[in-house]
Amino acid sequence: MSQKSILPILYLFLIGIGLSSCNSPEIQSKKEYTTWSSYLGGPDRNHFSQLSQITKENVKDLKMAWSYTTPDSGQMQMNPIIVDTMLYGVTAALRAVALHAGTGEELWRFGDSIKVPSSTSRGVSYWSKGDDRRILYTVGSNLYALNALTGKPVTTFGKQGKIDLRSGMPPSAKDKFVISNTPGTIYKDIIVMPIRLGEDVGSAPGNIMAFNVVTGDVEWVFHTIPHPGEEGYDTWEDKNAYKSEIVGAANNWAGMALDEESGIIYIPTGSASPDFYGGLRAGSNLFSDCLLALDASSGEKIWHFQFVHHDVWDRDLPAPPNLITVKRNGKKIKAVAQVTKQGYVYVFNRATGEPLFDINEVPVPTSTLKGEKTWATQPIPIKPKPFARHSKDLTENDISPYAENQEELKEIFRNTDKREYAPPSLTEVLLLPGLDGAAEWGGTGADPEDGIIYVNSNEMPWLIQMVENEVLEENIPLGEKVYAQYCVICHQKDRKGVAASGYPSLLNIGENKSKEEVAQLIKTGKGMMTGFPQIPENEKEALLKFLFDEKSQTTTNDLSSEYPLPYKFKGYQRFLDSNGYPAIAPPWGTLHSIDLNTGDFLWSVTLGETPELQEQGEPPTGCENYGGPVVTENGLLFIAGTKDGYFRAFDKETGELLWKYKLPAAAFATPSMYEVNGKQYIALACGGEKLGTEKGNQIIAFALNP
Repeated sequence: MSQKSILPILYLFLIGIGLSSCNSPEIQSKKEYTTWSSYLGGPDRNHFSQLSQITKENVKDLKMAWSYTTPDSGQMQMNPIIVDTMLYGVTAALRAVALHAGTGEELWRFGDSIKVPSSTSRGVSYWSKGDDRRILYTVGSNLYALNALTGKPVTTFGKQGKIDLRSGMPPSAKDKFVISNTPGTIYKDIIVMPIRLGEDVGSAPGNIMAFNVVTGDVEWVFHTIPHPGEEGYDTWEDKNAYKSEIVGAANNWAGMALDEESGIIYIPTGSASPDFYGGLRAGSNLFSDCLLALDASSGEKIWHFQFVHHDVWDRDLPAPPNLITVKRNGKKIKAVAQVTKQGYVYVFNRATGEPLFDINEVPVPTSTLKGEKTWATQPIPIKPKPFARHSKDLTENDISPYAENQEELKEIFRNTDKREYAPPSLTEVLLLPGLDGAAEWGGTGADPEDGIIYVNSNEMPWLIQMVENEVLEENIPLGEKVYAQYCVICHQKDRKGVAASGYPSLLNIGENKSKEEVAQLIKTGKGMMTGFPQIPENEKEALLKFLFDEKSQTTTNDLSSEYPLPYKFKGYQRFLDSNGYPAIAPPWGTLHSIDLNTGDFLWSVTLGETPELQEQGEPPTGCENYGGPVVTENGLLFIAGTKDGYFRAFDKETGELLWKYKLPAAAFATPSMYEVNGKQYIALACGGEKLGTEKGNQIIAFALNP
């Protein structure tokens, strides 16, 4: 054995000694924020650190301390965790890696031998008891338990180190799209798992599922589409919704927050499916679009609040809530704050669910679509004000001054429905904040004791529209019919896609992908695309022939089922000018500090730049951004996430930009802050690819005097 191969083994042995005194990261001192041993810095999901070597005065001296090149390239959304001197993360192709957190040296890697589906991952979870230390992370529908020191599967967990997340779901979900992008939340010996599901007809039900970390057994299940006799069952007019082959979802995909002291876990859920037409799921639809406060040990509901009744706008709650302390009338209150795609912040008493700012049920427009019964009101807080503009507040004067086709954009603008909560219809609705939201999955930083949150926001308008479901002729090829049923929404009838919205053209697909690769993508999905494992083999083969322009003798008579809704969503379309910029005036990306003691904004700044416009002498416009901030007790805020590919540091008290660094690739991820051997680091994943940026393959860390 060579000296090089001996060193990692010796290192792991020494690290194992250091880890022997380390408790589970989800069980830590409430007031200690010096580690980053779970997702977003801790179970309260506050992205907060008390490390103080890096200051406002010396942040300008930050340098890259190390860089790790991953074995694959592409979008990485993961927020690394650090336990003692080991950094754990996930690459673009869902390989789990452990690095020396002070040098970036690879210690182990898992996943090379797995046929990895295309997806994204936001990281891993860590659990320990005695000498048993585990990393838990997902690949497709499988949850793996790995030895934290070696990266080898823990064979006593499930079947040889893995379980299928669908084990907590009904048999009907066996062949449906079920994955997880976000690390589970660990409480004692339980891990509660977020899941991502399909968003159209036939998705699996969005059960909240807790598994035993030691054995992999199901510990408890909470039905977000209630069963007979359960609370909320009467909010679904279809009494068979819980076992429907059409209705599903209402899942938590964004992650959750945990109050270790009380044992309450706070779980935000998304919309029920199908997303944009709810005619077959009439009612307010509990427990979709809710914040659920559950007993983490049993799954018993303590309280809930629904943010959108009968959601037909895909207004999923996009990020875990923040567990903070606020002051009211001189008294401290333990609170939970939830940001939304609409740009609202809702603040509740953590124990009781009582709103800390009044919430009004406001009348909203009703649907004109046949069979649709939208809800008459929606809950809107009186404070804080939204941290993004709303379409109802725009006028023609808000069309971008940089647009070369202003008259065309103004004509589109005049003909859209801009009312708040205007439901999808046969005419275009201008949705701002857009489908990706104001707040996104990167989450919100918070000073947990001061009650101040820091949230980055997108200001990208979208155009949404429904069309009547087209009944195709019976004699057309089966592959064309399958394409119309599953693919048209994103890739358009002409297969040209919508590149500006991230949906590529499928014309000439054979020039850069094999038929086997496309078949795998159809089954497992990739990035924004959900998988379609439910498509029968004969239909998938016909679809492949259609995509690869091969003649097929099969016809629509062989189609197993027709699309059951009277309307389809026309497609995901950003409202852009002829140069691909947002059609409304800047700012297009923003960053805010909001005092939740009072509900007042402390400051707001633009986040990001448009290089082409800046070269012409224009001021920063802001740009689309995904991935959240890190805030420090001594007054700093670090954030990447922007399309322009910079990493920035701001003064937390004023919003002043103190430092920026051009990354090797855009980092659509939240950084992590930690300390190794007395030195403070901040690390993040730079994978690019999203929003049309160049692909990257580095995890990098910064420090002073590296």
